[in-house]
Order: sequence, then C-alpha cells, then structure tokens
Amino acid sequence: MKVRSFECEQWLPRPREEVFAFFADAANLDAITPEWLRFRTVTPAPIVMGENVLIEHRLRLYGIPLRWQSRIDAWEPPARFVDEQTSGPYRLWIHEHIFETQNGGTLVRDHVRYAVPFDFVAHWFVRRDVERIFAHRREMLRQRFGVA
Repeated sequence: MKVRSFECEQWLPRPREEVFAFFADAANLDAITPEWLRFRTVTPAPIVMGENVLIEHRLRLYGIPLRWQSRIDAWEPPARFVDEQTSGPYRLWIHEHIFETQNGGTLVRDHVRYAVPFDFVAHWFVRRDVERIFAHRREMLRQRFGVA
C-alpha cells in the first residue's frame, strides 16, 4: 500500500483555545467541507470529543453515496488531535490537527497520511480532490475567523 502525505497550514487571528474549540465541535466539519461532497455528520449531536470517540459521516463522491467513520486517536486540547478513518473510501486516512500560538493568533497545521485503492491511477484524482477540499476549508476558516 502506497501511503501519501498532504500538509498545509493557516494562520488565524484568534486565540488558540477559540480555534481549537471550533474544531472540537464535530458539527463544524460540515460547515467547512465543500458542498459538492454533500458531507454530513450523522452521529447525533452533541458529540463529546475525546480519545476513542467514533463519528459517522455520509458523503457523495462523484455521485456515489459513501459512509465514513472516524475515530479520535489522540485528544490533547488545545494543542492537537488526530482522527483516523475506520471505514470509508480510503485504505488509510490519518489526519493530525496541530494548533500553535503564533504572532497573536493561532497557526493551524494539518498533516494527512492517506492511501487509496488502485493508487497508480486513482492518486492523481484523489490528490486534486484533497487539495480542493483543503482550499475550500481554508476559505471558510478565513471567513469564520475574519482573516483580511
């Protein structure tokens, strides 16, 4: 299995505790995910986040309905957390979220390790989609946290 990596970061002009709290609310994931995925969290709210919490999602990818279950593998407020896909479209998806106080705001860093079936063909499509998803998320976070 070929494991790929994706990294990005974004500075937000808000305190780390506030930014972390936004990410700690699983319902906010729906708001920062592109509409073309039709991504919805189906685990009933409120979801009390912590290690080993399972969260169910539904989405559509290229018109195909999919289920996605993730588990919180690490929970270290307000510094970091890690979610891992336990079932869904990827062979592997591990997403580490890191929050660092920087320049009077918060640097949000994402490190994703992922693998897909038929990597030799599918990776090019998947990589493009991952980049589009995080670009959209970046814009939604800019709007939410008032980045000029």
